[in-house]
Amino acid sequence: MALRINDTAPDFTADTTAGEISFHEWVGDGYAVLFSHPKDFTPVCTTELGVMAGMEGEFTKRNTKILGISVDPVEDHMKWKSDIQKYSGNSVDYPMIGDPDMKVAKLYDMLPAEASGDPANRTPADNQTVRSVFVIGPDKKVKLSLTYPMTTGRNFDEILRAIDSIQMTAEHKVATPANWQDGDDVIITAAVSDEEAKEKFGDFDKVLPYLRKTKQPG
Repeated sequence: MALRINDTAPDFTADTTAGEISFHEWVGDGYAVLFSHPKDFTPVCTTELGVMAGMEGEFTKRNTKILGISVDPVEDHMKWKSDIQKYSGNSVDYPMIGDPDMKVAKLYDMLPAEASGDPANRTPADNQTVRSVFVIGPDKKVKLSLTYPMTTGRNFDEILRAIDSIQMTAEHKVATPANWQDGDDVIITAAVSDEEAKEKFGDFDKVLPYLRKTKQPG
């Protein structure tokens, strides 16, 4: 069964380009982005890993770690890193999981349980569902999941925007509207009465009986 929002992210131990990690322990008391790739040395994924390397500081500001995974061994990842840096100019310093037995890919339902075969002989098309992004919270729950086709590069600015929303709405009784950007007005949740809203947020705009907007907290 596919992982759903607020499911506990499966724990695992895996070899990475930064050594062995135990996932839940590695996440610690912050957030994490686990993003997967069907194969090393593929063009779209090369651009994505390079972009993420250049954005690592933005994730760090949000107390969020980055973790890549591909259904290939760590030795291949180490070689791929030089291509990524050559293309993007960014050094890939975040860890990348080697998953040649497809254990983590299957654990996160990115490949069916019966998937098998030498990873060296599996093509990107064989692994095409391994193009997901999971945002994991400090409680080790899945906060967001997205899966992309192989031909569509991921927009990691959107992942940052989503993390900003996830972190703010976890702290305050608000939600974010469509196309929200940091600093825009937010929505007061239905769990907050008008009286409590006035006390917590001050002035607010009652656009509809069930839709109240106010300034972003903080």
